[in-house]
Amino acid sequence: MSDEHEHEHKATDAPRPSLPDAGLSWTGRFAGGLMDDLRRRLPHYLSDFKDGFHSKVLGSTLFLFFACLANTIAFGGLTGFMTGGEIGTTEMLVSTAVGGICFALFSGQPLTILGGTGPIVIFTALLYTTCQSLGYEFLPVYAWVGIWSGVLLMILAVIDASALMRHFTRFTDEIFAGLIAVIFIVEAVKDVAKGFSNPDTPHDAALLGLVLAMGTFMLSRNLQSTRNSPYLRWRVRAFLSDFGPAIAIAVMTVVAILMHEVSLEHAAVPETLGTTSGRPWLVDLQAIPVWIWFAAIGPAILAVVLLFLDQNITTRLVNARHHKLRKGSGYHLDLFVVGLLITVLSLFGLPWIVAATVHSLNHVTSLAEHEVTEVDGERRERIVSVRENRISPLSIHILIGVSLLFLPLVAMIPMSVLFGLFLFMGFASLGGNEFFERFRLWLMDPKLYPKSHHFVGKVPNRVIHTFTAIQIACLAALWFLKSSSLGLLFPVLIAMLVPIRMSMNRFFAPEHLAALDADEEPDATEDTGIGHV
Repeated sequence: MSDEHEHEHKATDAPRPSLPDAGLSWTGRFAGGLMDDLRRRLPHYLSDFKDGFHSKVLGSTLFLFFACLANTIAFGGLTGFMTGGEIGTTEMLVSTAVGGICFALFSGQPLTILGGTGPIVIFTALLYTTCQSLGYEFLPVYAWVGIWSGVLLMILAVIDASALMRHFTRFTDEIFAGLIAVIFIVEAVKDVAKGFSNPDTPHDAALLGLVLAMGTFMLSRNLQSTRNSPYLRWRVRAFLSDFGPAIAIAVMTVVAILMHEVSLEHAAVPETLGTTSGRPWLVDLQAIPVWIWFAAIGPAILAVVLLFLDQNITTRLVNARHHKLRKGSGYHLDLFVVGLLITVLSLFGLPWIVAATVHSLNHVTSLAEHEVTEVDGERRERIVSVRENRISPLSIHILIGVSLLFLPLVAMIPMSVLFGLFLFMGFASLGGNEFFERFRLWLMDPKLYPKSHHFVGKVPNRVIHTFTAIQIACLAALWFLKSSSLGLLFPVLIAMLVPIRMSMNRFFAPEHLAALDADEEPDATEDTGIGHV
């Protein structure tokens, strides 16, 4: 057999990239989707660990550890503020560490990163306010709502409910991913800017905080781009690119230590391991009337809508075809594991965790090999392959657990450095969002629209801008509802994006929608014949 034929044979035998809807079909069998997920992923379980022994995985682990730690501390502190200290930073650290380790070991798609999210914090705060107004203890109510939510999620996993995600298209995915990215960017900017608006903050502290945040952001971004630089050896460029965010955090933290004369806000973590309020870890489920045990099903249903959509939309984004994943998806298995985790975490009054969109997308990107292509004179970067493994998510959450033993060291990281990392992550996740690429066209000369965008030339400019305008309106509506007193209904509006997209079939030509809402843009090298740069 010739080398050419041998290569062709090996390429045919290799697992192929999974389609966006892989694993999202109704099986008609009890737990059919769950069993199919297990059959799809179990053959790769050993390789998930073998493929994790690589320097790229180490760089990804360090980057995401700091990113997840920042997210955990920020949302833990916010939860503590909104619940009167009944659930705080320590609980969020424990929940993220334990839940993340379990998910890395038993999930179908380990590249998905679990953590606290803004919508969950908002829901928890509203539940706390309701309990306070009705005069009932918060933690027992919270535990019962969590137990019912976990059980309902497991039931949804068993009946193949994740197959509903087949009705979600790129239109919805882009809006949801964009919303989460904008939340990260806006929160980072707000927290850095408040130092200048707060009269109690010294001017030198506000200025140093700005320098640290922007330094972390710029250093992370520039180091990550060194992979495509003509300078230095390839191994050095790869090292700086993979470890860029971790290097940026270390450098900026050292700068802050050297400038110790300036008082900065640091990560708000407790000095010793224990619950925030000093309560026992296990919640007393019988501390409230029996009827509330069952009445908790009501708010649990709203929580399930939020958790179901957050988990599945994020997993769908991770499994997107342009990520070139080859080991298959596990939507139903992932949902079942999350449901089981939420049930157990609720017994201890710990925060619920679910797939975190920005962290998950950055995890995939940090494990990816990229290539640069040139189309009509424009250079574009795309993913060639991703090192799918369980070592990086497992290590990330083990490190978060270990950080509980070194809380004073964690407290040395200035919050402005963590906000700079938030800013970097927000912009990094926008980079692959076609919604924002189309938004940029509004600012460009139509004669200079990049031909590398597959829809340019195939879809009239007016139609492109109308499609983008509808997405902007949906994004604005989600932002407004999230920030209003009706924030609890936020997941309902996300679900409504599906019928909104379906209604667009009446006003757009099918070929235009097919180009704008395609699951994957055509391969630039296939279309143009231009090779790698």
